[in-house]
Amino acid sequence: MEPSAFHQHSVSRRSLLTLRRSPARGVKFSTQETVDFVIVGSGAAGGIMAKELATAGFTVVVLEQGPRVDPASWLHDELRGQVGQSLSNDLKKQPQTFRKAESEVAKQGGGRLGYHRLVGGGSVMFTANYWRFHEIDFIEKSRFGSVPGASLEDWPIAYQDLEPYYTKAEWELGVSGAPGPFDPPRSKPYPMPPLPVKSSGVLFERGARALGYHPQPTPMAILSQPYNGRPACQHCGFCFGNICEFQAKSSTLYTVIPVAEATGKCEIRPNSYVRKVELDDRGRATGVTYFDENKQEHFQPAKGVVLCANGAETPRLLLMSRSNLFPDGLANSSGMVGRHLMFNGYGSSTGIFENPLNEYKSVADTRMIHDLYDSDPKRGFYGGGGIDSRGPWAPMGYALGGLPPDAPRWGSEYKRLIGENFVRTMSADGHTTTLPLETNRVDLDPDLKDDWGLPAIRYTYKNHPDDLETFKFFQARTKEILEAAGAKKVWNRPIRDQTGGVHLLGTCRMGNDPKTSVIDKNHRTHDVRNLFICDGSSLVTGGRGQPTATIQALAYRAGDLIAKAAKRNEI
Repeated sequence: MEPSAFHQHSVSRRSLLTLRRSPARGVKFSTQETVDFVIVGSGAAGGIMAKELATAGFTVVVLEQGPRVDPASWLHDELRGQVGQSLSNDLKKQPQTFRKAESEVAKQGGGRLGYHRLVGGGSVMFTANYWRFHEIDFIEKSRFGSVPGASLEDWPIAYQDLEPYYTKAEWELGVSGAPGPFDPPRSKPYPMPPLPVKSSGVLFERGARALGYHPQPTPMAILSQPYNGRPACQHCGFCFGNICEFQAKSSTLYTVIPVAEATGKCEIRPNSYVRKVELDDRGRATGVTYFDENKQEHFQPAKGVVLCANGAETPRLLLMSRSNLFPDGLANSSGMVGRHLMFNGYGSSTGIFENPLNEYKSVADTRMIHDLYDSDPKRGFYGGGGIDSRGPWAPMGYALGGLPPDAPRWGSEYKRLIGENFVRTMSADGHTTTLPLETNRVDLDPDLKDDWGLPAIRYTYKNHPDDLETFKFFQARTKEILEAAGAKKVWNRPIRDQTGGVHLLGTCRMGNDPKTSVIDKNHRTHDVRNLFICDGSSLVTGGRGQPTATIQALAYRAGDLIAKAAKRNEI
């Protein structure tokens, strides 16, 4: 869509400027007032937690380290969004160090744990793929046994425990889709039909069917039709790394957070950088200490604390919250805080087709297969996943890395190839498991500090050999699909150990045994009765590449259970 058309389909420039200056919503609590709950993080899980607790009648303060951005103030801007990542964590202000093994000295550069810093978190900027986990994800150790060198465990809950909350997430937030042949059982259909199929979806379906697979519409947390007062997708092509100014992408920023604020019991407090969870002498959380946007320190007292800060910042905050009662970090008697870091795996191929596909338009992908979702012992390694079809993102991203490896990187031929192939390129992407390893972890760098004087994140990560075999297996399948679809040129890139990611999972894992896990099946920390955790860190296994639906279903379930426990005075 051309810029002029965009303005015709949204709001006037004057309206944009007015909305940009719009004030924060809802009630304001004093830092002298003890609220029922303080929630750290307002993203995929934190926004839902706020809504669940506020609508249950509890007073809530949500502390978000980033700003509040009005969707209507965001203009289509690839440099600011996808390329510049202006609302992501800034490694100059929040540096990180990385190493592959604990025997190495961690260094800056070479990798990144990425996340978004704004009210709504990653749910504002994500691609919006919305797969549920399958039944197998929760019982893989029972099904396949232990994997040497890994810490594979069953979840303390089953898919059936989470199914009602998957359904609640799909209907409250707004998800478009249609069940496929390998989907787990569901109690209710999707609230909206699938989004229109793109050229990449048609070609992907052609190639997949030729190979005997069963393609299906990709479920997306994007509206295919008007829903709950929000408009349908305008197919602008700026989903990934950008705010949806139309509000068709189902972010917590404009779904559940306004509901929480409308109760008059929830305050969203942006630009609030939490540095410590405080305890009393009995070992109960009393609230959190944080910096405001001027780096002035405040304490927000609360009867209960819920951490939804993501799989990197949540363990970091616990480790920074050392005390005499918890010298190794809060809620860390097990020594498991920060361990079992998982990213999701990838194995993809890219193809150029004869005719224009115009993949820069509309949502990221519209077709996928789950034929290979389960691990299969016949492959000789643990691992499974799904495959979907995607376009070349946006022009600058394509110019910087979308051409095949043998293409020139400068000059007239480089310019010609960009112009010719940008509209003819698509990829088939495998999204896979990675194994939890105790040695893969997030902890505190002993020397490096951030701009607030706090210990920087240090992370240690090396893939299990089975991960790499899974990546290779799925990459080979994606290449076959593109070739079967008629691509005139197909390529991929070497499979290597991962050095970072944006799906930050497993670092405060759920479990029944306090010696091997951080939280119980109800998201209460084993060590501190009124401290709860719900975000990507809660996951026991990483699923197959799209964790948001599961994180949000867990948040609905956790919010429900925490509210009920609070009403019974069990917090």
